[in-house]
Amino acid sequence: MRHDRRRPYRALAAAAAAAALLLAAAQANSTPAAAGTGPASPAGDVTLPPAHAGFDYQIGGPYAPPEGVGVVSRDHSAQPAEGLYNICYVNAFQTQPGAAESWDSDLLLRDASGEVVYDAAWEGEAFLDLRTAGKRERIAERVGAWIDSCAAKGFQAVEPDNFDSYQRSAGLLTAAQAQDLVHRLSDRAHARGLAIGQKNTAELAGAREANGLDFAVAEECGEWDECDSYLRAFGDRVFVIEYTADGLADACAGWGDRLSIVRRDLDVRTPAEDGYVRETC
Repeated sequence: MRHDRRRPYRALAAAAAAAALLLAAAQANSTPAAAGTGPASPAGDVTLPPAHAGFDYQIGGPYAPPEGVGVVSRDHSAQPAEGLYNICYVNAFQTQPGAAESWDSDLLLRDASGEVVYDAAWEGEAFLDLRTAGKRERIAERVGAWIDSCAAKGFQAVEPDNFDSYQRSAGLLTAAQAQDLVHRLSDRAHARGLAIGQKNTAELAGAREANGLDFAVAEECGEWDECDSYLRAFGDRVFVIEYTADGLADACAGWGDRLSIVRRDLDVRTPAEDGYVRETC
């Protein structure tokens, strides 16, 4: 399944963005990752991704990994790359573009007028409604089935995307709700022998252990000077995707000797498609 991504929405006023980050950080520090569930399950026998390994981001479609690649991320509908460390992509907090109708109607986030709320940053993706424990449990069960399939196919890890969707929900969702869901997914992944990565959401990286997360997949942390936040929380097990030449240059200059960094095109195309871009440090 093709997953046409667009660059994260950054057109917030500087003051508003700073306030949002402070609020999210405060919630992360003051609210348990998953109220009533206790600490996240330990990784146990899961295999963590190799640190500072060659990386390729193939969620737009699988292809033969370039020479020097040791870690690949692919959509859960694809097969893992033979002989490499494989991360399985699942869209856990939003629907796929145009796929809102495939979800139970009451699991779609709705505003005060009852209208489904779509993410302005990701075209065609509806927010999932995380506002009650019962709904989070049902969402976790559906995403958990994808996680099960990742394990059955031979992936070693999973990356649940849009952990940060609460930031774009016009205040309808909270960091605590997002952490509760990711905690549930962590338990599911670990029970299936998979490591689990934090996707973006730099302001919650400090809650890594409470949320049960093992490594990070960070889009544009060089572009937005966020890589240090992930490095402090996850050490060298951070997999960076940049989408611009400047972002790649900044990431490589600051963290190229420690982190796994790749530049991809925004639509994460395959080499057979026009517009394919892949560069490394």
